[in-house]
Formats: sequence, structure tokens, C-alpha cells
Amino acid sequence: MQEHISVTGIILKQSPVGEYDRRISLLTKERGKLSAFARGARKPGSRLAAATNPFSFGSFRLYEGRNAYTLSEAEVQNYFEELRTDYIGACYGMYFAEVADYCTREGNDEREMMKLLYQSLRALCAASLPNPLVRCVFECRAMAINGEFPRDFSREAWTEGTGKPAGLLPLEDSTLYALQYITDSPIEKLYTFKVTDTVLAQLQTVAARYMQRFAGHHFKSLEVLQTLC
Repeated sequence: MQEHISVTGIILKQSPVGEYDRRISLLTKERGKLSAFARGARKPGSRLAAATNPFSFGSFRLYEGRNAYTLSEAEVQNYFEELRTDYIGACYGMYFAEVADYCTREGNDEREMMKLLYQSLRALCAASLPNPLVRCVFECRAMAINGEFPRDFSREAWTEGTGKPAGLLPLEDSTLYALQYITDSPIEKLYTFKVTDTVLAQLQTVAARYMQRFAGHHFKSLEVLQTLC
């Protein structure tokens, strides 16, 4: 007998399979990252069509086959509709989803990464928050979740020539404070501050340096994003 499971999660990506089906990557609270087939999701009027689009967040009911999961039901709580009419915001979202897909594994506890992705998509929908700041926050916190970000935020640790942690030029006190806040604050409170242009530029430098060290991966969605921004 096939066993059904219920998970809370967010769609990272989907791809067509055959004539009518989709394959989805789903980041879940209960089982980490899962791949599943959505049978008939590309048929006109399919009840799974909208639920299998990237960014869809909600409850998903799956059953386990011998080699794969199959999606049988979905109850979406947030489609992030604002990103469907904001092309640049959607490109940021696709980049965040690709990073989350790269960093997570099946069977791992990925609740923090799922919460980070969810809150970051919400932040992209907020007109008051600049997308470049949202990106910096997302990248730095994603690296911190994976244990690849420094914990020493003293001025000496961020001075060029010390060899730790990144050999950067001295950062402003406001930048160091922002980095510590990004690393240590509850994810639900991450996107509650703004910074000056100078601080944002320094955050971008730090995030870019560590993303290269941490991931060392070519993200296709980032290449698209860089042509737009």
C-alpha cells in the first residue's frame, strides 16, 4: 500500500515531464528537500497547475512510490502574486530559490532555510525594501545557516591584511552591526531595517566575497539577474 505524507513547504522549481506532467522540487519543514511528480499538472484546468508554480507555499499531500514521490493534493496559502507581475522581483526570487535548492538536501532539517526563503520572498513583495538589500540579507543568512559565515564582528577581524575573515578593507560600525543583526536575529525580524548607500555597498562586497567562497557555484538565475540590475 502506498503511504501518504503531509508536508508544509514551498515550491523551488518545476519542469515539464512528458505531455502533461510536472516534476517539482519542494523544500519542506518536515523532510527537507523533496522531488515529486505532479501528474496532469499541465493539463488545462488541472487543480495542481497553480500549486506547482515556483514560490507556491502551503500544505502538500504526497504518496511515496518505490523511487519517487507523487503529489496528490495541495492547499496553497501564499502564491506571492506580487512577484508574478514584477519581473525583476521574480528574478530575485528565482535566484533565492536556486540557492536554497543548491544548499538543501532530502532528510535534513531545513526549517531555517525554508523560513528564510519564505520571509525573503515576502520582503521582495514589500515596496519599501530595496531588492539589493534583501539579496544581501538572504545571502549572508543562508551562509550563516550552513555554518559558512564568520561569527566575529569585531573591527580587527574585518581589516585587510589580518587574514580573517575575508581580508576586507575596514567596514563601518553600522555595517558590522548590520552583519551581526543579519546573522543572529530571528528570521521573522530580518527585514526590519534600512541602511545607507555606503553600508549597502559594503554589505554587497561582503556577501559577494562569501558567496564565492561558500558556494563556488554558477547560478543560472543570478546570471539573468545581473543583466537586469
